[in-house]
Amino acid sequence: MGSDDTLIASISGIRGIVGQGLDPSVLVRYAGAFGTWCRKRAEAAGRPQRIVVGRDARPSGDACAQIVVGTLRGMGCDVIDLGLATTPTVEMAVLREGAAGGIVLSASHNPEAWNALKLLNEKGEFLTPAQGETIIERADAGEAAPVASESLGSYREYDALPDHIDDILALDLIDPQRIAARNLEVVVDGVNSVGGLALPRLLHCLGVAEENVHCLHCKPTGHFAHPAEPRPDHLTELTEAVPDLGADLGLAVDPDADRLALVDEQGRFVLEEFTQVLAADFLWRHREGPFVTNLSSSRAIDDVAARHDQPVYRSAVGEINVVERMKDVDAVLGGEGNGGVILPDLHYGRDALAGTALILQHLANSGHSLGGLHDDLPHYAMAKENLPLPDVAPDRLLSALAEQYEGEDLSTIDGLKIDFEASWVHMRPSNTEPILRVYTEADTDENAQALAARFRSELQALMDTLEAA
Repeated sequence: MGSDDTLIASISGIRGIVGQGLDPSVLVRYAGAFGTWCRKRAEAAGRPQRIVVGRDARPSGDACAQIVVGTLRGMGCDVIDLGLATTPTVEMAVLREGAAGGIVLSASHNPEAWNALKLLNEKGEFLTPAQGETIIERADAGEAAPVASESLGSYREYDALPDHIDDILALDLIDPQRIAARNLEVVVDGVNSVGGLALPRLLHCLGVAEENVHCLHCKPTGHFAHPAEPRPDHLTELTEAVPDLGADLGLAVDPDADRLALVDEQGRFVLEEFTQVLAADFLWRHREGPFVTNLSSSRAIDDVAARHDQPVYRSAVGEINVVERMKDVDAVLGGEGNGGVILPDLHYGRDALAGTALILQHLANSGHSLGGLHDDLPHYAMAKENLPLPDVAPDRLLSALAEQYEGEDLSTIDGLKIDFEASWVHMRPSNTEPILRVYTEADTDENAQALAARFRSELQALMDTLEAA
């Protein structure tokens, strides 16, 4: 990982505040390294040297995209420009176009002053850790290989959303006629980014009447009407609008629309943890197969899996880690507790559009309300704490704690997770800050908070001991 002012370069991509770390020279450096890497891999494999580019609606997106597109063409790459597009739409376009890679310009839920290059390989998936490190090393070393004028890459534009929607409609479990018969009324909060364009179009194609789709913040101005992460304290307008309009549900996404949060007909926020659980509950009624999620996701998925007699596997936190594990076990579905749903029948990426289709079909098939489906799920409470890590290596700290709990059910694939009979705690170093994240889950808010406070204290005491040694 490297950093410069606010610039954060990691296997997750390159992100920062525009003009305060993420400036044109940085975009050229990383796009040049990535374009060169993609071109050489494509040449070696005999594939087209194409790169798909899409962006969310934040104000810097167009200017940043022009810099990136020009740089990629300068490296001899043919650019397919999707313009305003969701992250999953870009991912699917890489596959559809047989491209050598893709770039999504989006800083996800960061404030609108931020932007990022999210890099995709030829599978339309985020780079593996090794691939990400390669790009960072090449960018740091200035290893770009521009081509002569006669070899500059071509450029064309492509609206990929209709094809993305058509692929969702072609899924064997999706039946727009049955959804239409339910006559659902839906409120969409698009946070003034690309989800505000994509979700209403998807809903109409899924059979929701045009007059039954109510839009909040669906104009792609990039000026976020509220903090962009789809959390309950950010979505009060949506939770009020759904019952006020007599709607059946509300949908909220982050700026690049790979995460989906739900609001039920009573205006209750359905925790993002439950998006993947509801999707799995639907899918397992029609198909058997494993589910994969990360170590920090709720036990609710395990309980629902037990109802259907299906297995659940856990991976390290991070979409690419979930995807790799899904492939290992041939999972029929996967996701993360942040509202991400990954449906391999479509592609290996978190996709709020796919999640929306599965949830609507679940409502149509079951005849239940979203509130009824939600209330039928097992419920837990979660808490999160952060602990600064100034001088102690996190691996050393967590190893010492693991020794104290060696008689418990431990996992060390991503930090340290301790599974107790009625609760768990997961402690892992942040990818972006010098802190240790402490996540807990228990039967009540009080118990979850108490567990988080207990382990924060135990970690602090251990840290003091190790620093003094």
